This record gives sequence, structure tokens and C-alpha cells, in this order.
Amino acid sequence: MIEYEHLGNLNKPFEAEYKEKVEEFFRSGWYVLGRQVDAFERSFAAYCGSPYCIGVASGLDALILALRAYNFPSRSEILVPSNTYIATILSVLHCGLKPVLVEPDVATYNMDPSKIEQHITPRTRAIMVVHLYGKPCRMEDIMRIAHAGGLPVIEDCAQAHGALYKNRHVGTFGLGAYSFYPTKNLGALGDAGAIITDDESLNETFRSLRNYGSKVKYRNDLIGFNSRLDEIQAAFLSVKLNHLDRINAHKRMLAQIYLKELKPDFIKPSVSEDSYDVYHIFNIRHPRRDALKDFLLKHRIKTEIHYPIPPHRQQALQGIFDKDTYPISEEIHRTTLSLPISYGHTPEDIYQVVETINKF
Repeated sequence: MIEYEHLGNLNKPFEAEYKEKVEEFFRSGWYVLGRQVDAFERSFAAYCGSPYCIGVASGLDALILALRAYNFPSRSEILVPSNTYIATILSVLHCGLKPVLVEPDVATYNMDPSKIEQHITPRTRAIMVVHLYGKPCRMEDIMRIAHAGGLPVIEDCAQAHGALYKNRHVGTFGLGAYSFYPTKNLGALGDAGAIITDDESLNETFRSLRNYGSKVKYRNDLIGFNSRLDEIQAAFLSVKLNHLDRINAHKRMLAQIYLKELKPDFIKPSVSEDSYDVYHIFNIRHPRRDALKDFLLKHRIKTEIHYPIPPHRQQALQGIFDKDTYPISEEIHRTTLSLPISYGHTPEDIYQVVETINKF
């Protein structure tokens, strides 16, 4: 059986380093916001080319705190992609704001810059983009629109650790929010997240917001949260960060096998010279997606669907959006299928997947 993902196999190469970090963690006697968090924040900021990194408890919290820091008026409109994972939209709702869905470019699955301006109103306060599957958005076009409208940009980089747009790390064009969920290219062994910014004032605000709104013990200046990057997860992330470029290179190598060898029956991810894609997910599209998924499973190949239900169809979000259908998003969700592409997979695994899928 070729698993879609096996986290044990993925993390096995790092076990010895993890164990050393655990021993260091126990010896320190400091378990919350200690040296491990500080070291990871400094390293990840440097890796991304950003002055500041603030570790938080999850990717969703990173998005929520990013919005909270701007203190937008209630029901302000935030532009978000119509085909994102629900966490992006939940962050807007948890802040008492209104998500406005923008359809994607069907070739890249990312927010289509040509569709943004038609959704901007006097109530629009920010643009929240998602670098879906590890492919960077067209940030040059998006930032031009944002600057013209005086709108901050929040980048959901949950699937794009190490991804580059025109040789610049995602998350550094606007405000970068990251998830380190275990399946990510830079994954912890539990929930974790971070925000990166080049704004010193926002850096201070985030550090306060994540810690009950406090900068000085027992003095609370903001209505904050308990959303601190766990010390032991920061230690694991420091280990994994040292291998991130190798992980991304491995996944890009596996992606090239798919791109070259899969028959044209399947719609494959687009490739651009402007982008360094990191393939957190390698998705294809096919009109008979469900039959294809069953066919592969019968041949002992597991796949996933990212995602089976578009956000506007989720029960939790009914009555929130102004119109009932988003045809491009629905087409993507109806036809997309994610193929195995993990640091734990070998080229032989991927060739086996290709050989099988090409018989469909």
C-alpha cells in the first residue's frame, strides 16, 4: 500500500535530533516562551527574510491575531478566496468581520487578481490571500491593487513554507501567517503557528496579544489570548527548519515525475518561472474524480481530496455569503484529487502511482 502520508516515516530521519531537543527541553526547566521559542522565532524570521517572527499556538490563531492587530470596525469586509480551507474564513468570522469571497484563477487555484477590484467597496479593510497547495499567489499584481486602495494584505502561508514569488519568500509581501500542523512541509509534532512581519509596532502587538494582552507580567494592556507557540514544538521545528530546503527539493523532484509522466487526461498543476512551488499538495483534476480515487484505492494507492466541499456550501457558513454559487470554486472542489507526495515517498513510489493512474 502506498499511503497518502505516513507521519512516522516522514519524521523518522529526524528522531535522533528530536530526542536531543527533548532532553535539552527537560533540562532547561522552562516550558513556556523560553529559549526554544526564541531560537525558532529568530531562525524562521531569518529564513524568510523578515525582521520579526512571533510564534503562536496554531495557523488559525495566526490569522485571527493578524486581523485583531488592525482593530478593524465590526462587520468590515475582508476579501478571501472562495476555494480556501475553512480556517481562512473562520479567522474573519471570529473577529466579527465579514468575509467576501473572490473566485480563483482556475489554472493556479489562487485568488485571481483580475477579480479583486470588483469586490472592493467602502467597507473593504483588507485582502487575505492564500498560497494554496504551496503555489505562490501573483503577489506583484495583488500588492499593486492593495496599495492603490490603501488596504493591508494578510498572506495565509499555511501550505507554502519556503515558497518564493520572484525570488522573495511568501509572507513578506504583506503580513505572513503560518501553520506548522504536522503534515506541512515544515511540520511540528502537534499544533503550532507563527506570524512574520517587518513592522516593529505590529511585532510588539502580536507578542502582547498571544500572551493575554500582556507585555509585563500581571499588567494587561490589550484584550488578548492564550496562544503561545509551545516550547517543545518550537524545539522540534528548529530541527525541521534545518532540513526544510531539502524537504522542499525532494517534493519538487517528485512533482517533476508527475508533471512529466502523467498523461494529458489529467489536469496538472500549472508551472510558472515566477514561482518556486513547494508542493505541500500535488493536486490533479479529472471530471471523474471519485471514480479515479476508488480506482487508485483498489490498486492500493491512497489519495486525499483538498477539499471536497467549497466553503460557501459548508453548513456552518450558510447565510453568510451574498450569492449561492461560485462556479470556479465549485468546479475545482468537484474535480480535484491530491496524489501522494511526501518527504517519506521515494521516486519508485511515485512512478508506481503514475503507472497505475495512467491506466485509468
